[in-house]
Amino acid sequence: MASISIKPWRLVLPEKMKAELFAHLFPGDGDEHGAIILAGICQTHRGLKLVARELHLAVDGKDYVPGRRGYRMLKAEFIQGRILRARDLKLAYLAIHNHGGTTTVGFSSDDFASHERGYPSLLDISRGMPVGALVFAHFAVAGDLWFEGLKRAPLIEAVVIGQRRELLYPSPRPVISNTGVEYDRQARLFGDAGQNILRSLRVGIIGAGGAGSILAELLGRLGVGEIVLADPDRAEITNLPRLIAARRIDAIIDWLPSRLQTRFARYKVDMAARNIHRANRSASVTPLRSDFLEKEVASHFVDCDYLFLAADTMGSRLLFNAIVQQYGVPGVQVGAKVPVSPSGEVGDVFCVARKVTPGYGCLWCNGLINPARLQDEAISDETRKGYSYVADPQVTAPSVITLNAIACAHAADEFLFHVTGLKNPEANEDWLRWNSRKGMAGYDRPRRDLTCLECSTVDESRLGRGDFFSLPTRAR
Repeated sequence: MASISIKPWRLVLPEKMKAELFAHLFPGDGDEHGAIILAGICQTHRGLKLVARELHLAVDGKDYVPGRRGYRMLKAEFIQGRILRARDLKLAYLAIHNHGGTTTVGFSSDDFASHERGYPSLLDISRGMPVGALVFAHFAVAGDLWFEGLKRAPLIEAVVIGQRRELLYPSPRPVISNTGVEYDRQARLFGDAGQNILRSLRVGIIGAGGAGSILAELLGRLGVGEIVLADPDRAEITNLPRLIAARRIDAIIDWLPSRLQTRFARYKVDMAARNIHRANRSASVTPLRSDFLEKEVASHFVDCDYLFLAADTMGSRLLFNAIVQQYGVPGVQVGAKVPVSPSGEVGDVFCVARKVTPGYGCLWCNGLINPARLQDEAISDETRKGYSYVADPQVTAPSVITLNAIACAHAADEFLFHVTGLKNPEANEDWLRWNSRKGMAGYDRPRRDLTCLECSTVDESRLGRGDFFSLPTRAR
């Protein structure tokens, strides 16, 4: 891996970790308390991001004691074990304490002097892994990160992800009130601040077929500022009923010889980009005409703020799940299940939207990544194309736009209320399953395996590991 870029950085903090940390820092006694976070390092297209993986709380009077030069300090023994662990797991080390105040916070002169005394030695121990500090107020955070060569960079923002997305800054940011008249009606729900959040987001859609094209339309109309799309396929005549605003000429140019029809069919990602720009001319769209599983393609998704998985190969599920856990990017898997027996009998028809957040019941934990199908998909394109939801691998599964629309509407709604902060903190976290034939909604509670190598905190897991842990991509 290349050397770590020295630039202002962002921190991703899971909601449950933040709750545990704040209960420790702000117990109501008005005093100062300490902790350490170990975080994965991610160098992305948008800059440096740290993903909090482990929280180590310092016990008052034992690990966090009166300072020799400042008010309080972490004891050397407490620091030593954590900096060695950061070195061995290739994580960044972040010392934490709290100050008073609410929406503004910063390091004191004593804090900075402490960094200058201690961090050069910690950098030597960490063998090149960054070391730094965070200071929290009730609704604010500041950060100071040190790199090799004693260079340093400040924290831009901390993003808390869970039921709702919360942003913490060193001081309040100015409110931009002009969102444009075209968004007036929806901004009446979540305000100009919510519309500006949507404009600031980078969202990834994996798969631009029946479900992906609907999601692209919805996100474009919501005013999402940047959208990344990946799908290697071109339009075919049988796709047109399920692709939003598709035209016959996208799949077939009648005056061309039949042997050239496929070559000049439009890529699905280009069709989705056309729809997004029709809805929102200012949106930045990156249409990738390649397989999500390719390493270079996947790299465009690791710095997204949210992911939608609208492809249903086991390989895409595995990689989506890995990016969520490894890079701290929440996402949702959408799909429609239409089981058909060999005799042609249709079973229960399900539409699903499964939200996946770091450290909370991943697709692997819940048996939604089938190892046998993963192996089969690696054999050949023909085998991969044949697989779907039916028992006979030679039969293509049924697909209807209304079923996709149900799953995508729920997924997009989940995204909207998550990023704008309108989601109720006590909202149901179960996965929606709509039975179209019976007209019934069901909910599946995500299971969490405490030893899962994807989403648990065992040493071997990929949770929050960032760039120093390999993704399950494949060579082009």
